[in-house]
Amino acid sequence: MQYLKKIQFVVLLAAGIVVLQSCKSKARLVSEGTASDNEIPAVQIIDKYNLNALNFSTLSIKAAAKYQDDNQSQNVMAEIRMKKDEKIMVIIRVLGITMAKALITPESVKYYDKIGNKFFEGDYSALSQWLGTDLNYQKVQSIFLGKTIEDLHKGKYKVAIADKWYQLYTQDNPEVNKSFYFESDNYLVKKQEIKQPTLQRTLQVTYPEYRKTDEKLLPLQMVLEAQLESAKTFIDVEYKNVNFNEDLSFPYNVPDGFERIELEKK
Repeated sequence: MQYLKKIQFVVLLAAGIVVLQSCKSKARLVSEGTASDNEIPAVQIIDKYNLNALNFSTLSIKAAAKYQDDNQSQNVMAEIRMKKDEKIMVIIRVLGITMAKALITPESVKYYDKIGNKFFEGDYSALSQWLGTDLNYQKVQSIFLGKTIEDLHKGKYKVAIADKWYQLYTQDNPEVNKSFYFESDNYLVKKQEIKQPTLQRTLQVTYPEYRKTDEKLLPLQMVLEAQLESAKTFIDVEYKNVNFNEDLSFPYNVPDGFERIELEKK
């Protein structure tokens, strides 16, 4: 379980973005509107949300991250590299020394940990089970970028006003409840929730603020909370620096002598 939690921590760092405090590029906070009392059609909310598409080839972030569960709390520095739609790499450092590395692609999730001399290579099934929702590369990337993990045009949603935001929610599947919340100026995602009540699983990702950098809207802060039965996990990542469209490398080689981790599947 110790190494499973480390894998989850590193992978979720790649899946979640969180606080962008300072950037080399000129950046500014984005104003956010309050939903009016008059509900609007779901398709209108979805169309306006889709106007915020992010166009870039690569993204590089330096971040501080905090991980907390029922048994431990950890603070680390992370470097996150993304080649859009192809790969995400996360490098975890303590006192400037690389202690762990993860590589996420559409085909696989890989990770190694120098503290325990362990490594993991597998698909998304274990991570999906732990978070209580089916995951793939696009969904992980979407969380990272402050986007919905579902293609909203492919679902049927009802509209409500909740917490001063527009809420899109599903009612067609009692086993899985999905909700997405948007502010009303730019229709940016404020929160998304996936709940499986009978399995006592919940994934919630919130984005308190956004910032515009190089004319691109990214979350200023993201908080990820996951619950599996009675076990709870909290992740908060703070972005120190962000750059778009630079030449990036993604070197990944498991050191010799490391032991493979086999994760239990239910």
